[in-house]
Amino acid sequence: MKMIAEYFEHALQFERLAAYEENPEIKTVFEKQADAYRKIAKERANKLGLQPPEVSHQLGRAPTARRFFE
Repeated sequence: MKMIAEYFEHALQFERLAAYEENPEIKTVFEKQADAYRKIAKERANKLGLQPPEVSHQLGRAPTARRFFE
């Protein structure tokens, strides 16, 4: 179960980055990465016969991509 939760945590991190990103191209990349992590988590949960964990979509303050990767 820990791995599934980690996938959702990564999805949330990318969603936070996307929420505060001003560059539309970078924002799209972050959103696609978040979607990919959510998809992997759901597939893993289904494969193991588990319900995916409930994940809040409350976004906290996150750095922009420029500050995050510098």
